[in-house]
Amino acid sequence: MKFNDVIGQKEAKQRLMQMYGENRLPHAIMLCGPSGCGKMALALAFACHILRGGTEEDGKGEAMLAKMEHPDLHFTYPTIKRPGMGSDHKPVSGDFAAEWHSMIMQSPYFTMDRWMRAIGAENQQAIITAGESDELTRKLSLKSSQGGYKISVIWLPERMNIECANKLLKMIEEPPSHTLFIMVCNEPEKLLETIRSRTQTVRVRKIDEESIRKALIERRSISEDAAGRIARMANGDWTKAVELTETGSENDLFLDMFQSLMRLAYMRRIKDLKRWSETMQGLGREKQKRFLEYFLRLIRENFMYNFQCPELTYMSQREEDFAHNFARFVNENNIIPINELANRAIRDIGQNANGKIVFFDMALQMIVLLMQNDSNR
Repeated sequence: MKFNDVIGQKEAKQRLMQMYGENRLPHAIMLCGPSGCGKMALALAFACHILRGGTEEDGKGEAMLAKMEHPDLHFTYPTIKRPGMGSDHKPVSGDFAAEWHSMIMQSPYFTMDRWMRAIGAENQQAIITAGESDELTRKLSLKSSQGGYKISVIWLPERMNIECANKLLKMIEEPPSHTLFIMVCNEPEKLLETIRSRTQTVRVRKIDEESIRKALIERRSISEDAAGRIARMANGDWTKAVELTETGSENDLFLDMFQSLMRLAYMRRIKDLKRWSETMQGLGREKQKRFLEYFLRLIRENFMYNFQCPELTYMSQREEDFAHNFARFVNENNIIPINELANRAIRDIGQNANGKIVFFDMALQMIVLLMQNDSNR
């Protein structure tokens, strides 16, 4: 993995390379930014850059780096407890090393949902346990096999339980010699303040539209016209851009579910809405949250569609076809309560609420909210 493999992010690349080149590496760096912006790709590229000795040329350990199997590169990530694990066993990353390696070798751009599918845990909550911090302490206490840095890449440190977080804090405060922690974080506010204060934060922005457009043409062989439309819809998220290029993408399913909800709510078909909520229950928590995020985006797009300014909307042709008749039902009278409704659902799902109840309540409230159209002014 090299910096040239990272899509866009020129500013973040330069900052990381300058940090290393000027010998100003802290003990811990935290890459923060929105989903799909390439934080893990940056982390891997930076780790490889350091392990090569500060060069982008093929060098020491290149064969191992190409396979992401360098002995001084360690990964930590959320895991689950499988049925076959003993009652005293605290799951660690090593238990899922084969699945992790397979995923990052396919692409350094991935989502939590993809990881949960890889380990067969769509309906579970993955965390980083105290057992992981003990294992990491053991690994980092060993001497570097190549005589340079030892690098610990921690994906989603905000998913550490409190015992693990406290142990990691101690490691950051008293790090082994020549050790660098690179944290890849989606929600830094969920981390202990004491950990955040001891890391150097690098903010990673959404990928610029032109970089996504070029990458779609070069890496996915997408036509220029299609690449431009997809890049606009992706809104800085490469994983979303890739999804939009694939036949039968998740967006198609989400659009179908969105259309069903709105049509059934408009017709006040309570029994069918109950069945709709049961279907949503079967998607799994991570997918439910992604649907709600999609729901929020499409509500916003339909609201903007009413202003008849094409440059303000970011929709596929299917989404726009539906908006042609539906958009008038999303207006200044209900846009805020609809957004609040979806955000409450995201919070409830994240707190392990019963999905069927959450979505049925949401569906019933949509009946009332859709009535608050322009005719009720």
